[in-house]
Amino acid sequence: MGYIEPAPIKDKANPFESMMSRFNIAAEALGLDEQVYNVLKSPSKQVSVSLPITMDNGSIRVFEGHRVIHSNILGPSKGGIRYAMDVHLDEVKALAAWMTWKCAVVDIPYGGAKGGIKCNPREMSAGEIERLTRAYTNAMLDVFGPDRDIPAPDMGTGPREMAWLMDEYSRAHGMTVNAVVTGKPLVLGGSLGRTEATGRGVMVSALAAMEKLMINPYHATVAVQGFGNVGSFAALLLEERGCTIVAISDISGAYYNEKGINIKEAIAYRDGNKGTLEGFAGADLMDNAGELLLLEVDVLVPAAVEDVIHSGNVEKIKAKLIVEGANGPTSAEADKVINEKGILVVPDILANAGGVTVSYFEWVQNRLGYKWTRERVNRRSDRIMKDAFDKVYETSQKYNVPLRIAAYIVAIDKVASTYQYRGGY
Repeated sequence: MGYIEPAPIKDKANPFESMMSRFNIAAEALGLDEQVYNVLKSPSKQVSVSLPITMDNGSIRVFEGHRVIHSNILGPSKGGIRYAMDVHLDEVKALAAWMTWKCAVVDIPYGGAKGGIKCNPREMSAGEIERLTRAYTNAMLDVFGPDRDIPAPDMGTGPREMAWLMDEYSRAHGMTVNAVVTGKPLVLGGSLGRTEATGRGVMVSALAAMEKLMINPYHATVAVQGFGNVGSFAALLLEERGCTIVAISDISGAYYNEKGINIKEAIAYRDGNKGTLEGFAGADLMDNAGELLLLEVDVLVPAAVEDVIHSGNVEKIKAKLIVEGANGPTSAEADKVINEKGILVVPDILANAGGVTVSYFEWVQNRLGYKWTRERVNRRSDRIMKDAFDKVYETSQKYNVPLRIAAYIVAIDKVASTYQYRGGY
């Protein structure tokens, strides 16, 4: 096929150290009290469990599961559960802290959490995944709760797993508890607009940033790395607003069409082709998927995995604007170069917070016992995302820092002042 997936050059910092390096810069700019700094940098709870599961062939396998509550200062903690072979405690800790800052940036009353199970769901049957999900839920009965900790889907999980989690938790409590988890199927109390919420937030952030850079969406070119839920909806919604999507990619490679890719056709093709773009005829397959990041476009949306923009390729990035759809797509090392080059970056904790915003709406609807229309969900999430962008942009001007540090300043300031009002021991 001629497609070569470049091995990402991992900058030395692990995910937790990478998050902390940004946190430290923001804390210093804010003049954060050392005692509050020590409270905010440490996760408030870490739970690791062993989960013995009977596999379909009768053997018993023991899986490793984690849940980290970074903070519950603003309210119950919130964060996804990922099923992947590379799940480890440092990553879960970093993602839990990211969730704290993400919720604070968009001003919703949640703290941050994250969970994960080290497994390969692609190699497991539905029955094995169900038994694993129910065992994990049982192990976390003292952690989860609609007023304590509210999980959600992440890599390797979706509405099906959330339905099993809700059912297992409800059985243990002798009543239906919809609000214990978000990202559920619609019939179980899921929210309209949730599926496209993260991609929609990326679109709102991108348009707000393009306005600041005076880029006309109707003349703008966009490259989107990652064509999963976030990337495909971000591409579709940006295309609907006039942008030309010239490149998209997934695990099968990167596809380029100078005249613009028809995103509706690409999504339809992917959905009818076992979830991949392999063989997609609406664009040319690029020789090297990593080249997508280096295209001369107005807007680059990394919506795949962590650390794809790193010290090895950052010098060659030509986009005017980067809108981070994925968590941590830019390494801390690469940040410095991007800032020197004058590229505007809408950071992950702001750009992809549309998902947790609509998760919050799902929880609110479950608590109210009343469903909102898709229009109401979209209108309210768009407003929250736009307000959050404006506040972060204003903060970046006030402190003369990049948007990433400004987002951390907004978030840390909110959590720190709430902590001081609530008081410690």
